[in-house]
Amino acid sequence: MITGIGHSAIWAKDVEVTAAFYQNVLGLKEAFRMMKEDNSGPGTIYLYIAPNQFLEIFADGVEGAKKEPKTIGHAHICYQVDNAAKFLEEIRARGAPIDTELKLGKSKCIQCWTHDPDGNAIEIMELPPDSLQALATKRLAGK
Repeated sequence: MITGIGHSAIWAKDVEVTAAFYQNVLGLKEAFRMMKEDNSGPGTIYLYIAPNQFLEIFADGVEGAKKEPKTIGHAHICYQVDNAAKFLEEIRARGAPIDTELKLGKSKCIQCWTHDPDGNAIEIMELPPDSLQALATKRLAGK
């Protein structure tokens, strides 16, 4: 049985720059590093999100085909927050690019959007009690 999402993994052009964005702008904490085989620097940096949940950043990503809307594959990562308005102002003050201001999503979540230095789309989401996600969690997890 699946018990949670262990990590999301991304390739970065510059692993240090990308890790710094997630730490200094979004507030994640570094969990650990794994060095490259030749010991020339970090090959992977793990950032802590929540208990047993991590962002895994791989070094030396290369430019690929430009990802367009509706391209098959992962579209974005979403980070849940307690207060989306407050978090938006915090990341704005830290220099995050704001792609979409706060809005009510179709599922009644409160959301805004940003992106990391490599262009990976990031959704920030608050789940009010009447959001479809919160109602589903209450129904399916008995919470």
